[in-house]
Amino acid sequence: MAKKSTRSLWTEKLNNPSTGSKSSASKQKNSKPSLANKGRFRGIVLGIDPSLRGTGLAVIEFSSRTKGILLFSRTVEIDSKMAQTDCFGELFKAVDSVLKLYDITQVAIEGTIHVQNFQTAQIMGASKGALLAAVAIEKLPVFEYAPLRVKQAVVGFGRASKIQVSKTVSMLLKLKGDLPSDEADACAIALCHAMTSSNEL
Repeated sequence: MAKKSTRSLWTEKLNNPSTGSKSSASKQKNSKPSLANKGRFRGIVLGIDPSLRGTGLAVIEFSSRTKGILLFSRTVEIDSKMAQTDCFGELFKAVDSVLKLYDITQVAIEGTIHVQNFQTAQIMGASKGALLAAVAIEKLPVFEYAPLRVKQAVVGFGRASKIQVSKTVSMLLKLKGDLPSDEADACAIALCHAMTSSNEL
């Protein structure tokens, strides 16, 4: 019997997690037992691809009948001339407005990546803090995913290019065209959460 690809296993899990292989089930060993094996993930997830001047936001609804419907996506583009502190305010307002428009149940965000430039790390950390401050006020659960894990779950391998991520996101969400890169990444983060989480809030 041919071995299934990682992507095939994740797709199968999204369609019906209860039929997953033993290896995929073992990856959920750290999940809360009371929430495990309850069927397809359900909820409205806000995916966030954080950046100071090009944050991607995506709202995807998952139900027992759909693998995911894109409700909203946006790239928060901020002028390079705007002061950093003002950028943080714009990021907060962008997330806050989305949370007021949609009944978000969970938030998935790209985890902090390793960067060698200390100043870049500071900016990324502050940007992420501004984005999550709006989420914290609403007391919503937040889940972080490393970029490699997101690509592994959605595309099938951790070194996938941005074009491959965008194409796969369009296919999974049945979109008519490809989204801007930051929005596609935000969608991928939300999809990763739905594929790998057993939480249903």
